[in-house]
Amino acid sequence: MATVRDILAKKGGFVAAVGRDHSVLDAAKEMNVRRVGSLVVIEGESVVGIFTERDILTRVVAVRRDPETTSVGEVMTAPVAVCHPETTVEECRGVMTNRRIRHLPVVADGRLVGIITSGDILAQEIAAQQTTIEYMHEYLYRASR
Repeated sequence: MATVRDILAKKGGFVAAVGRDHSVLDAAKEMNVRRVGSLVVIEGESVVGIFTERDILTRVVAVRRDPETTSVGEVMTAPVAVCHPETTVEECRGVMTNRRIRHLPVVADGRLVGIITSGDILAQEIAAQQTTIEYMHEYLYRASR
């Protein structure tokens, strides 16, 4: 069964992160530069929240807060759901579906070591299905000879 470790082995452990004292405007600019939909909010090496596009829309824009003077810590989602490198992809999919989230920070020994997204899970599942299809095709081809 595939685990988060398998996904991180392919995509790497880089995580776009921000401190809770940064302004929403600076965080949004960082998200645009990195072309990501979220930033993990950290204090030292600990995950304290997550700041997403949804947070910008619902907690800043919709209530007319000033993004230049509002800190990420005021509007981030906390506590945040996390997973571990040993967590199965199936478990992560379930958490994401039930909580209606698209990003899961990966924590090992209390340290942020990566992040997985719903897109990562979909890509992993497609690759696994493609492998099964190829195996079955080869099996049927050999059986028909």
